[in-house]
Amino acid sequence: MPDHAATRQYVFILLDQFTMLCFSSAVEALRIANRMSGRPLYTWTLAGEGGDVAWCSAGIGFKLDADLPEIGRDDIVLVCGGIDVASATTKKVISWLRREARKGAVIGGLCTAGYTLAKAGLLDGKRATIHWENQDSFIEEFDDVTLTKSVFVIDGNRITTAGGTASIDLMLKIIADDHGEDLANLVADQLIYTSIRTDQDTQRLSIPTRIGVRHPKLGQVIRIMEQNIEEPISPATLAKDVGMSTRQLERLFRRYLNRSPKRYYMELRLGKARNLLMQTDMSVINVALACGFASPSHFSKCYRAHYSTTPYRERGTHGNKPRD
Repeated sequence: MPDHAATRQYVFILLDQFTMLCFSSAVEALRIANRMSGRPLYTWTLAGEGGDVAWCSAGIGFKLDADLPEIGRDDIVLVCGGIDVASATTKKVISWLRREARKGAVIGGLCTAGYTLAKAGLLDGKRATIHWENQDSFIEEFDDVTLTKSVFVIDGNRITTAGGTASIDLMLKIIADDHGEDLANLVADQLIYTSIRTDQDTQRLSIPTRIGVRHPKLGQVIRIMEQNIEEPISPATLAKDVGMSTRQLERLFRRYLNRSPKRYYMELRLGKARNLLMQTDMSVINVALACGFASPSHFSKCYRAHYSTTPYRERGTHGNKPRD
């Protein structure tokens, strides 16, 4: 372990179209730790492929300090991802990550950059997390990674976060480990961050908060639906599982969500299908099967009715085929 009294260097790798919030949250936590301690506990370097300018998804350019550099033994690498991370995960980035990993470097992926680490093989056999919108496609592509819904995960010398303000939670954990909880709490106060999350906290809002309804049986049914996308469960079975009649279940969904249980379930399945079409190179038939559709034609018909386009056109317009 490095000497915690010494200054620790962070190397931020900014991928094309990275999310500014995940990056700035991490840097600000380090900056404030320096300020509150009165010492240069942390320094940082901005790097990226080409070494010139990295553009975030908000269209703002960041001047880089270096191309993909040689890093020091005790440096920590944090790769920052965002939109279309598959395209931003180039051969050069993957080769560089593998090279630095062989030296034993601590390497993390913020937001969608967990994909980049997984593509480089750095998360095989590890626990990890990634932004909830990318979870479905990640699970389909990386069988050797144990994906969690946590806001951040530290597994040995690999770090991943879910994105957004999860970077703050991660950095507060690191600052507390390095220099004590008192300093981490001072940093949180400066950030007006009143609820510090741990790696035991999950990234998405609870079902009642998400749907705006606090009905225990409704929440229970929706949770079962979300956990059974590939093999959908009939409304009769769902009702029985929560101790209701099918008619009561129908009335519950109509009253609170203005749609039938069948319609709500279909929208969940189509939402997952859209994520897979846009974020993976899975065939349309495999996407259909993964989302509980027995035939591509039925899938296409339902998809068109909901999104006013076909799965094939969606793939052609938005599909992001990962680079080798």
